[in-house]
Amino acid sequence: MATKAEPNVVPLCDVLLVLLIIFMVITPIVQKGIDVKLPETSTDTGGGMPTGLIVLTMKKDLSVLINQQAVELKVLQDELRRIYSARQDKTIFIRADAKLPYSRIMEMIDIAKGAGVEVLGIIPEYFTEEESQ
Repeated sequence: MATKAEPNVVPLCDVLLVLLIIFMVITPIVQKGIDVKLPETSTDTGGGMPTGLIVLTMKKDLSVLINQQAVELKVLQDELRRIYSARQDKTIFIRADAKLPYSRIMEMIDIAKGAGVEVLGIIPEYFTEEESQ
């Protein structure tokens, strides 16, 4: 009579359980992401922009505006530093033409961060010819 050979699955189960435990421990640590702050909505129908909001706009011709007031790029950081020195809310929105080079937008972000801005939002825009002038 020939004896029937059966595979020993106990070591295989041990290895699988150890791997399962390792993945269960590592998975929460590996998860990365970006914290996103969603805008708060209000029930009033007044429309328009909320008060106290700072919007930094860069148009296609590389002109810079702070809340629709023209500012030269050379004095932008000093102007932002002056604005944010007295403010508790250090939030700014950068509104720029979507066709501008990414390096220009990064330059604006660096200037804003250097002026003391802590929270930054980016608004890509497609300006019409009339708006960009």
